[in-house]
Amino acid sequence: MNNLCADIGCSSLNKFGEELCGDHVEVVEHGENSMVIVLADGLGSGVKASILSTLTSKIISTMMAAGMSIEECVETIAQTLPVCSVRGVAYSTFTIIHIVNGTEAELIQYDNPKVILLRGGENIDYPTETIDIAGKKILKSKIRIKEDDIFIALSDGAPHAGIGVTLNLGWKRENIIDFVKTFVHIGFTAKTLTTMLLDECNSLYGGRPGDDTTVCTVKIRKREPMNLVIGPPSDPSECGRMMSLFFSKEGKHIVCGGTTSTIASEYLHKPLRTKLEYFDNDIPPTAECEGIDLVTEGVITINKVLTYSQDYLKDNESYKVWGYKKDGASLIARLLFEEATDINFFVGMAVNPAHQNPNLPINFSIKMRLVDQLAECLKKMGKKIKVSYF
Repeated sequence: MNNLCADIGCSSLNKFGEELCGDHVEVVEHGENSMVIVLADGLGSGVKASILSTLTSKIISTMMAAGMSIEECVETIAQTLPVCSVRGVAYSTFTIIHIVNGTEAELIQYDNPKVILLRGGENIDYPTETIDIAGKKILKSKIRIKEDDIFIALSDGAPHAGIGVTLNLGWKRENIIDFVKTFVHIGFTAKTLTTMLLDECNSLYGGRPGDDTTVCTVKIRKREPMNLVIGPPSDPSECGRMMSLFFSKEGKHIVCGGTTSTIASEYLHKPLRTKLEYFDNDIPPTAECEGIDLVTEGVITINKVLTYSQDYLKDNESYKVWGYKKDGASLIARLLFEEATDINFFVGMAVNPAHQNPNLPINFSIKMRLVDQLAECLKKMGKKIKVSYF
């Protein structure tokens, strides 16, 4: 066991004119540092392909997480799914990345583009073994993982990008590797790397993808704890205990809210200095206090972070905003989305009198929902979340 974990980012482009994607990615965790990631590419496109890929990825990921062999998984799929009358095949192609105890990656690949492995910014040619299961040639590999290793799984829509539009022979594997190598050293998250790859695919297709295109990036990184406190406790006598627990946690500390930041500065016996710069007219300025990594306003700022998190789970378009701006919401987004792997929320249950004005769109229940929704979005990003109420 070590302190490494997997940062996973997946996204897809639908074939032009199709409402459903024929590719599907399924992630199942089992144990503390183990998970199964399956990218399945259904035969054809549209509804039929979507059903095939969804069932294939769900069956394989669930069975492998339960400890069953790839042989059993493939045989189960062949017996479960209907056979295509045209191709005579009963399931989609697939790529499996099995992270075991945070120390080893097992790759199992059937007819999808070969997984790319970047280590130290360079492409690694890892060994593969070919096995025959039910007449299908399956590639298997076992790789000892290292910090900052990047695995990129693709459906065949990626190397086919640009054929007959901008490229004669498509976007070859070596071209994709060269493209990623130009910016991989910057330290982008798996989701951002995926977004950049898909944007390039879409551009090569001229905005009209000729095939379902999916990218799933897995980045191996060290665990990074993060702590965020918002709101004073319902019992004022609990302020000291709340702050003691908050500041005793390993990792960076984010304090949200005017009253909360005052309590924190008093606990630390350090002055609170409010900044006057408005980097975004809709987001109140941040503040500074020695011993705190970031001090922001409360509900308005967190609401904006929630909006960014919801977009992050979709097409990540707002990265162009929060990835570079210096307002409180953007700073929190970068800390939670890009840096943190384990996040502790400390939520004060005191009712803010200012939020009870019927003319304001903020009340106590809305504040609680904001935190709950943000925590849920962060869980979907693969973060480990703990919420404590006071």
